[in-house]
Amino acid sequence: MKKTVNIVKYLLLLAVSVFLMAYALRSINFTAVKSELSQANFFWIGVTLLLSVAGYVSRAIRWQMQYAPVGYKPTFWQVYHAQMVGYLANVVLPRAGEVIRCTILKRTANVPVNVSLGTVITERLLDLVLLVSCIGATFFIEFDRLNEFFLQIFSDKYNGLQQNLQTLYLLIGVVVLGTLFVVWYIYKNISRLQHNRHFQKVSQFVKGLWLGIFSIKEMDQKGLFLLHTAFIWFSYFLTSYLAFFVLPGTSGLSWQAGMTIFVMGGIGMSAPVQGGIGVYHILVRTALLLYAVPLDKGMAYALIVHATGAILVVIMGVISLVASLAAKPKKALLAQQQTA
Repeated sequence: MKKTVNIVKYLLLLAVSVFLMAYALRSINFTAVKSELSQANFFWIGVTLLLSVAGYVSRAIRWQMQYAPVGYKPTFWQVYHAQMVGYLANVVLPRAGEVIRCTILKRTANVPVNVSLGTVITERLLDLVLLVSCIGATFFIEFDRLNEFFLQIFSDKYNGLQQNLQTLYLLIGVVVLGTLFVVWYIYKNISRLQHNRHFQKVSQFVKGLWLGIFSIKEMDQKGLFLLHTAFIWFSYFLTSYLAFFVLPGTSGLSWQAGMTIFVMGGIGMSAPVQGGIGVYHILVRTALLLYAVPLDKGMAYALIVHATGAILVVIMGVISLVASLAAKPKKALLAQQQTA
């Protein structure tokens, strides 16, 4: 049953991606796009790919740093391969890669899945904060251009939300009351629940998850962790900006335009569809219109940046998958710090 649900979920998400991609390609002059792509500068493609690789390596080092405070010491390659397999999985099924990379690390380094999930949650929350910060900074820098753009995107959604406020309030109320009831029930029955085998498993899982989430708090090298975080996001920006020089239609754009495309691309890649397909292309090509880049040239930029990035992830992910499967499963060892 679970396998059937996953297949249906995958097919639905794939259908959404196909629809969005078809929408992104509507009214596009394919001859003009082909002409633009034929003039691509492969030197700058290489530079952006090297920056992407550097970002992945930095991410792996940063993720590895989160384990020392909780008593686990996976090697760089164990963490790196698990990370890249996770990114490969996200190309097929959005967000599944977060669980899969934790499972891979359990196999190769014997790090409990719940602890790894905790570190991933912290990582994603940090990414969310930085993405929102970058959106705010970009909006401040390019206010005149972006003000109308964001209003057009969110005005329809806002109007629809206004019409359904009662339903929204009802859903929020149900969630809050349900949460309070669960907390009250556990509190009133904690003595009995502590002897329940299923509750003990859930409790142990949550403890490990909590340990992973707050791993940064006990980290000795917080400065280095933040330095890697800054480099990762700066590499994202540089990749978007330097990719302008790949095509003649975008080669004259400024770093401010690079900021805009960087955040729009980030929003697109965060969408719950395979690899941001469709959403990324729509947002990027539309944002480039703000800088007088014709729709066809903007679409060429979105296609080549997204395609080269996806191909890189697939190649690196497949190599890491083979390396992870070839590695001998690590025997259970006691962590220096118990999660219980």
